[in-house]
Amino acid sequence: MFRSWIAGAFLILAACGAGPANAGGARPVTDWKQVVTDADMARIQNWRTAFVEALAQARAAGHGAEIDAEGPLLEPDAALGAPGLVAGQYRCRVIKVGARSPGLLPFVAYPAFTCRIADADGVLRFEKGAGSQRPTGVIYPGAGPRQVFLGTLMLGDERRPLEYGRDSLRDMAGAVERIGPGRWRLILPYPSFESLIDVIELVPLSG
Repeated sequence: MFRSWIAGAFLILAACGAGPANAGGARPVTDWKQVVTDADMARIQNWRTAFVEALAQARAAGHGAEIDAEGPLLEPDAALGAPGLVAGQYRCRVIKVGARSPGLLPFVAYPAFTCRIADADGVLRFEKGAGSQRPTGVIYPGAGPRQVFLGTLMLGDERRPLEYGRDSLRDMAGAVERIGPGRWRLILPYPSFESLIDVIELVPLSG
């Protein structure tokens, strides 16, 4: 199932996930292959492996009930297809699943926060405005049930994201999937810190 997504969805992913989508007034680049790193390609190609491995590790550590309580949010094959995300304010939650090294927690669910999907010159940007770790980047249409994400991780009190591709430890890649009425998730396999996969739930704020 994933191979067909890779073949189609990635034909239209875009450049500079954390930088300006339309620098200097030029027409936005819409071919992700012009900028995606080899490391990020590998991450996205192995997203399901990361998801399954992370869930197994968390269940083995006694977090099965918490995983089950999240329903489709933590089911690898829960993608439903269109409609995709649109610009607006969202209620978001981050769940980190699996541990990259011994001693780290295999399951952490953080409190909800407000995030934003912005329309920037015809492309969508995901922005997490608060917290010590803040993914930010560009979301593009994809084939099949997914939209595609490339971005970077902002840390601490940083005010501007790094340009995508400049620091492999900060680069992030993944996909956006609708998992229910008015409910989406951003999955980020193999982030550089802490977890095996980060899952961000997005639900539009009323009003």
